[in-house]
Order: sequence, then structure tokens, then C-alpha cells
Amino acid sequence: MSVTAYIALGSNLGDRAANLQQALALLPGCGEIQVTRVSSFHETDPVGGPPGQGRYLNAAAELQTTLSASDLLRTLLDVEKKLGRVRLEKDGPRTLDLDLLLYGQDVLDLKKPDLDLRVPHPRLHERLFVLEPLAEIAGGMVHPVLLRTVAELLRQLRAPNGCRELAGLRALVTGSTSGIGRAIALELAAGGADVLVHGRRSPDAEAAARGCAGFGVRSQFLLTDLRDEEKLLALVPNAWSIWNGLDIWINNAGADTLTGESLRWSFTEKLQALWEVDVRATMVLARAVGERMREQGRGVILTMGWDQADSGMEGDSGQLFGAAKGAVMAFTKSLAIDLAPLVRVNCLAPGWIRTAWGEKASAPWQERVRRETPLQRWGTPDDVARAARWLVSPGASFITGQIIRVNGGAVRG
Repeated sequence: MSVTAYIALGSNLGDRAANLQQALALLPGCGEIQVTRVSSFHETDPVGGPPGQGRYLNAAAELQTTLSASDLLRTLLDVEKKLGRVRLEKDGPRTLDLDLLLYGQDVLDLKKPDLDLRVPHPRLHERLFVLEPLAEIAGGMVHPVLLRTVAELLRQLRAPNGCRELAGLRALVTGSTSGIGRAIALELAAGGADVLVHGRRSPDAEAAARGCAGFGVRSQFLLTDLRDEEKLLALVPNAWSIWNGLDIWINNAGADTLTGESLRWSFTEKLQALWEVDVRATMVLARAVGERMREQGRGVILTMGWDQADSGMEGDSGQLFGAAKGAVMAFTKSLAIDLAPLVRVNCLAPGWIRTAWGEKASAPWQERVRRETPLQRWGTPDDVARAARWLVSPGASFITGQIIRVNGGAVRG
């Protein structure tokens, strides 16, 4: 039976990039291993070891393998040797370092004369140079011991107690039980904001709120179907009353017209769903919370657009999202004028982001994303979340009425 495993790669001797690329090329030749996904390369300073070492180039890779965890680790050690790894001192410089991070959801601790196998890797959650590339390809993977996703572990490590620029602010993120919305909610919590999670299903909303609370902030959840007129109109006053006001409102919720049962919907059914959730709900909620924020004397609103809305894309999805997200983007610019100078309003326009659809996209689509994106990778929900955190922070206090593309350069201008 095939198992999904994740490994970390590092090099700080010789041609570092070539070392990593050769390792990735050698692994499939070892038999019973397929490299299915690779992160971008990250350059970092050495951690520990002798002074004077060169900087490391790090990456993470996803493997499909029928090897046992022990045999997979032995294979990784063999590849290290083939590429010149010599173990002279702890944490010393090396041509190649391959670490087994995760092997499915297994928890193993096995010591033999020729092998020291521990998965999950015991220091996985303590190392930015491991978590950052791993989050690119497996942000939603749950650590089988800590029971937090890789993305959550990364946020926690990035947010020391002294870096809480959103402390004291109150936020709500619509559609924050999964994907980009959940990533934004957790990122705001990592920045110190109290976060109201919004969704339609209780278990998912509860889990997201617990994740936010794990950063030491207040977090609750509200369940609302934004297609229900009565519940839509009640969401802002209900949310406002919980903490006697809100400082941040992010309209992230969007109708899913790309996966699940929506694949069988007609064009007009998809258009209706996008109108109700992406366009109408965004406009109604932003106007309502904007008025309250203006009376309060401060606030920030973010909406969610699409980077190709004003340039166009072929197919039904291009027409549907171009119309829906183009409307949101135009609305954002006008609302920003009406609510200035007390309330800032901006729009994030993500590009190719690896959400549920991206995870299952066909090989031609995977190749298209790499071809069209100058940074040559999918974006992640975390990429969008970090942009959102900055836009709602005091550091962006002179920015309003803008469309901020988060797309690796795929659409420019």
C-alpha cells in the first residue's frame, strides 16, 4: 500500500541547488518511490554547528512510497552518501541533508545500530527552515502528535510574544472554516487579534476557533448561511454585539462552483450561487459593518477578488469568476471612497492558490500554473493570509481603495 511521506532537503556545500535537484532525481531510481510535489528553494542561515558555515538552501518534498518507514530512511541515507555527505561533526556543513519528516500519520520511535528512526521528526515544529517549505506543499497536513496543521505550527513559530501588531483588535473573517479563510483567521490570531470565525458547519467552525484560541487570543464562532436573507442581515449586528464592536472585517466567503456537487450544476446555477455569496453578501455585509465602523471612528475592511477578473480567462469559470469578482473589485474601490478617512477598504485578488480544487487539478492544469507564474509554484492559503495580516495592520495605514494581487506575478499591472 502506498503511503504519503514528507522529507526535508538541505545543502550548504558546493552547488547547493544542484545537490538538491540531484537528490530529487535519484530518489525515484531507488525503486518504490515517486516524488509528487516539491517546494521552492529557501535560503537560510545555519542553525547550530560550528561557526563560519555557509548559508543553507532548503526545500521539502512529498513522496508516494510503498517502502516501510525504516527502508525509506535507509534510502535517504544512501542518497546522502552518493552525493558526498560525510558526517564529521554535529550540525556541520554538508553537501546534502535528507530528513524524514512525516510518514503518513504514523508515530514511530525505533533505534537500531544502523538506524535512528523517529517520525514525526522530533524538531519539525521548532524549525522555520523546515516548516516554511513544508507549508508550501502540505500546509493542511496534521501533525499526528501535536494535532495541529503544518500551517498552524508555522504561524505559531513565526509569532513570538513580542510580535503582536494586531493585539487588542477584534476581527471577523467570513468563510473561515477552511482554505484561505481559515488561514487568514489563524494568521490574524497569530498577530494578536481576537477572531470571530464564521462558517456554516459547527464542527469545522469549532475547530477553527480552537486553532485561533491556541495563540492566546479570544475566539468564538458564528454559524450563518449567507444565502439566507434573514441570517445575512443579522450577521453584522450579532457579531458586533459579542465584543462591543469590530476593528477588522474580512469578506472571504465564496461559493464553491469547482468541486463536489457543484460540478453537476448548470452555468446559471453557478452564477446564482456566486451572485448570492460572493457578490451580494459581500456588498451587504461590507456596507453594514462599514457604517458601524465609521460611527466607531475606525476600522478596516477587506474583500476578495480574483487576479484575472480584469484581464479575462477562457471557459465558463473565467466568465463566472470574471463577472462576480470583477463586481467585488469595483465595489471595493467605491466603498473605500465613501468610508474614508475613518475606515480603510481594500481587496485581495489571489491567483493560482492551492485550495481544494488546486489539490486535485489535472496534470495539464498543474503545468499551466507553473508556466504562467513567474515564481513557478502554486500560491498557498498562507501566502494570501500574510498579505491580509499586513493590509489590516497599522503598517498599511496609508493604503485604501486598492486591489492587491497575490499571484506570484502571473498577472501584472
